[in-house]
Amino acid sequence: MSNPLLNFEGLPLFDAIRPEHVTPAIGTLLDRCKSVVAKLEAPMAEITWDNFVTPLDDCTEQLSRAWGIVGHLSAVVDTPELRAAYNENIPRITEFWTSLSQNQALFEKYKALANAASFDSLSPARRRVIENTLRDFRLGGAELPDEKKKRFAQIQEKTASLSTRFSENILDATNDFELLVEDASELKGLPEDILLAARAAAQAENKTGYKFTLHFPSFYPVMQYADNRAIREKMYRANATRASEFGAKPEWDNTGIIRELLQLRKEEALLLGYPNYAEVSLVPKMARSPGEVISFLEDLATKARPYAEKDLAELKRFAHEKLGINDLQAWDLAYVSEKMRQERYAFSVQEVKQYFPEPEVLAGLFRVVQTLYSVSILPDKAPVWHPDVKFFRIEKNGKLIGQFYMDLYARPGKRGGAWMDDARSRRVTIHGIQTPVAYLTCNFSSPLEKDGKRQPALFTHDEVMTLFHEFGHGMHHLLTRVDELGVSGISGVEWDAVELPSQFMENFCWEWQVVSHMSSHIDTGKPLPKTLFDKMLAARNYQSGLQMLRQVEFSLADMHLHYDYDPDGSRTPQDVLDDIRRRYAVVIPPSFNRFLQSFSHIFAGGYAAGYYSYKWAEVLSADVYSAFEESLAQGNDLLSPAMGARLLEEILSVGGSRPALESFIAFRGRPPSIDALLRHNGLVAQTASAC
Repeated sequence: MSNPLLNFEGLPLFDAIRPEHVTPAIGTLLDRCKSVVAKLEAPMAEITWDNFVTPLDDCTEQLSRAWGIVGHLSAVVDTPELRAAYNENIPRITEFWTSLSQNQALFEKYKALANAASFDSLSPARRRVIENTLRDFRLGGAELPDEKKKRFAQIQEKTASLSTRFSENILDATNDFELLVEDASELKGLPEDILLAARAAAQAENKTGYKFTLHFPSFYPVMQYADNRAIREKMYRANATRASEFGAKPEWDNTGIIRELLQLRKEEALLLGYPNYAEVSLVPKMARSPGEVISFLEDLATKARPYAEKDLAELKRFAHEKLGINDLQAWDLAYVSEKMRQERYAFSVQEVKQYFPEPEVLAGLFRVVQTLYSVSILPDKAPVWHPDVKFFRIEKNGKLIGQFYMDLYARPGKRGGAWMDDARSRRVTIHGIQTPVAYLTCNFSSPLEKDGKRQPALFTHDEVMTLFHEFGHGMHHLLTRVDELGVSGISGVEWDAVELPSQFMENFCWEWQVVSHMSSHIDTGKPLPKTLFDKMLAARNYQSGLQMLRQVEFSLADMHLHYDYDPDGSRTPQDVLDDIRRRYAVVIPPSFNRFLQSFSHIFAGGYAAGYYSYKWAEVLSADVYSAFEESLAQGNDLLSPAMGARLLEEILSVGGSRPALESFIAFRGRPPSIDALLRHNGLVAQTASAC
């Protein structure tokens, strides 16, 4: 027990965990699991939840938690030593889970549980766990003959290794690039805080001038504000060619990995008796077929395209008339868009950012959650992996119900993007209720030194929405009342419904009642003026047509690559994306753009043939939020505890214990409609249709 990865009594011992702990801990836990599995494989006089499911959950949960810690650390504090330990153990972990999913003896025992007379007397959550597990056995190859099981296992191991390599290549390519600018006159247009951060980054490495990287808080302000077009182009090109054949190092090129992953996924689908991987991916989702998803996306594209064409025409006209740019290029889009936003709505993203210091934003976020769900969020203490990490607890009526870590700032060695992940899930143990714990991770700008003082981090309004989004995922995980591990929190929730709580939370960032309580100018301390908020509101759907088409483009590319693309044919994945862009996009990136090579969601995450989930769930979340709007129109408070209690009762607390559509209907009283999504995005609904 001296190995900190083997501590399951409390919170992870992040201050004590070292790379050298990984391999022995994983070896110990794998041996424990294999011993338990061997006992459960043996004939049993009677198979019950307590003598079969519980011991299996007990051992596999410990393995999952330990490996989850390792995976989390590799994402937030990557080092060569940790990466080596992680990669050394991926094959062992993958082999175990694959063998478990193909274990015929366990499969038969789950079937026996499902067919037993006592099945109907089990709780709905336990019945759901058994049904999901049987489905997962089938998708894991349990019904394959032995020779095909062996090949299936090889595919799982290779896929896991390739996905990890894909992610590592992006991180390495991102960390490798830097642009050093000595002459401040070349950086005209950039805000003061961005210049301060760039100078601090250079000084931290004993360099002069200003250092810019491809980490988002450094990269994107250059694209938005730098008057120097050549610098914008250099940054754009570096970002657009990361981990591709045009990148810095051939060993970081993800092109071959993409092709191999698609080949392996197609082979996996054929082994399972499906014609393509998309149909495998959709088995546990709400959507019933690739055709249904494609029709949904194409319908959104049809509705959004006129607005996108108008957005682009306005952008080109502004660039020509106001900025003298007659050949609008990809590296001009963010810059011209921000200039046009400033002229049209008389405010800038940078101006708004000054009103959102981290302490006020967190207080405002917590106020929304505490009011809606009648909980308390309090500072807490725990070992952490970096000094910037914060830790909190959630209580209800003075009783602990969950805890969460917040790691908000970008830094070298940390994967880009924003996400929520579970550190521990709620379940009933012999010691009582095990409360859930979550990781909430973002990549915002860190606090700066100004005039000798450390200022709080400042967030753009988009970053505020990102924080609310991830916190919505966190609430789904932390406020669950389900006691069974397999359907507690976000576990067992259909992937195309899991974004509902997160997207729902974003809406509050557009409500004056919320924003007015979480803003304070970094210099004056004054709250965001209502006049400025009104301008933000007027600009809410600025270029929403372009944004909608962009998401549809990515979603269609993902679906077609896993549905009707032949990875062994002559066409490349880039050809598929180019075809989709020609059909649906109004902005066509340069030919050197290699978006797919950094599309981590589908090649290194859980979104393969599932990226459409963001738009699908947005239909659900917009419709759920429209219930709050209707309540407000009836004279109730927007942050109505009664409405929050209903949402908690019917959606958040039930986790995956019942189908997501049932939970939605239980809350809304009817099936979902696309109307609210179109209205919130400023796209006029032509007809009402359910998804």
